[in-house]
Amino acid sequence: MTQTLNLPGQHEHAGEEPTARYDVAVLGAGFAGMYMLHTLRQQGWNVHVYETGDDVGGTWYWNRYPGARCDIESLYYSYSFDEEIQQTWEWSEKYAPQPELLQYAGWVADRLDLRRDISFNTTVEHAVWDEDATEWVLETNGGDVIRSRYLVTAVGCLSAARVPDFPGLEHYQGKQYHTSKWPHEGVDFTGQRVAVIGTGSSGIQSIPLIAEQASQLTVFQRTPNFSIPAHNRTLDPAEVARVKADYPSIRAELRLTAGGMIVKNPPTKAALETPEDERRQEFDSRWAEGGLTFLGGFTDTSVDETANAIAAEYVRERIRDIVKDPQTADLLSPKDYPIGAKRLCVDTGYYDTFNRDHVRLVDLRSQPIEEITATGIRAGDEEMEFDAIVFATGFDAMTGPLLKIDIRGVDGVALKDKWAAGPRTYLGVSTAGFPNLFMITGPGSPSVLSNMLVSIEQHVEWISDHLNHLRDHDLQRSEAEVPAEDDWVQHVNDVASVTLMNKAASWYRGANIPGKPRIFMPYVGGVGNYRVHCQKIADSGYQGFVHS
Repeated sequence: MTQTLNLPGQHEHAGEEPTARYDVAVLGAGFAGMYMLHTLRQQGWNVHVYETGDDVGGTWYWNRYPGARCDIESLYYSYSFDEEIQQTWEWSEKYAPQPELLQYAGWVADRLDLRRDISFNTTVEHAVWDEDATEWVLETNGGDVIRSRYLVTAVGCLSAARVPDFPGLEHYQGKQYHTSKWPHEGVDFTGQRVAVIGTGSSGIQSIPLIAEQASQLTVFQRTPNFSIPAHNRTLDPAEVARVKADYPSIRAELRLTAGGMIVKNPPTKAALETPEDERRQEFDSRWAEGGLTFLGGFTDTSVDETANAIAAEYVRERIRDIVKDPQTADLLSPKDYPIGAKRLCVDTGYYDTFNRDHVRLVDLRSQPIEEITATGIRAGDEEMEFDAIVFATGFDAMTGPLLKIDIRGVDGVALKDKWAAGPRTYLGVSTAGFPNLFMITGPGSPSVLSNMLVSIEQHVEWISDHLNHLRDHDLQRSEAEVPAEDDWVQHVNDVASVTLMNKAASWYRGANIPGKPRIFMPYVGGVGNYRVHCQKIADSGYQGFVHS
């Protein structure tokens, strides 16, 4: 007897003819979904991608705010699976800006003819596991019903935008923007009084450029962030040629590093065992180089609080050197969490922006936002008028993009209910009770703690190998076992506990979302260690999975 599936808003029966049927359905057409599509299509799978936007690009399609750019060097934040692609494309800057990254995604999609297998302007709202048919039943925002043997989520880690529920927001009569939903035509703030709420990465990148246009800029900061100068520059053709000539060995090295990034002069000694003048010289050198490898100078800064405090004080000292007003410099200096425990930011002229006469910093800890009014913001006892408000308030990270979809596994259990106390995955790829569901860079994988392109390629290749294993052995069902999942969750927690990562109220732990469980979500054990472990699982015939 066929099972009746009760999809919210629609009743669809297992015996009904669906709108479409595929071997694999992929959700999302960012860099992960694009590579998943290409890989599976090359291997003979009938695969289709569903994308909410009207083109490819994922993160770089949505995040078009002023100053948006990657914090990984362009030459390494790029696909490595196709030699012709990596040799042909030319990056213009050390850190590629958003328009160039989006152009790159479109160029790859054209080159590989990906768009013919992507449904744009289409959101999968419901995904229900049909045990009798051993397949997923998907329903889109347009009412289409799709059946697919396997479901792969490529929805990204930072794609569920968060706008705090400020009282009175609905009454505001000026313009309002969220950095992750920026108008495609851009915004001109010339002559306007602008408020920016939030000083995470998107705020730190956009504030200097908004300040160049606005007649008045007020930045509302709850928690200051550590930021390192990017020292961005035009790429030297000779440097590009050297890297491209050595791409095979460079890519191989990236896959085995901790963060999927090249670390120049990797650390060989501890900060606490290094004389003060040598420590200073190392910090100076890395500050001058710029970028995320600032903390890569010593072996103990991520695990020892005393060593970490030395690095943190160095950055605070640099902030005081740059920002002329001592009180503002003090407010911009993080003091209550270790450096690196929150996402380290990379900026161009961020701290110096606060030396401009028309830029003001409001400390939300001493002057919290009480209300959004029709004309602006009331913070503490002060009412301020603004022509525009920019919300740089971040995301419901990692789990948010997945839980926005109504995903129901065995016996109709909802993923949001299974993860009510925090995400539980096996390898960050699969979760028990949800057969044939595979997540690219899900919770419990290196993901946001790594060069995402390195992690994406590893996940895509591992998932496709898994699916090919099932096909080669006439198997149709793969599900993570609960004991394997429990062991992995414990391992993720154990590794995080050795570091200082749990000592900050960060979005890594869901601390920016009221009511969200405080669980450290990414795997801090490193890209290289993770890859080796995943390969062992594959070589064992996928130990920890039940195949049938």
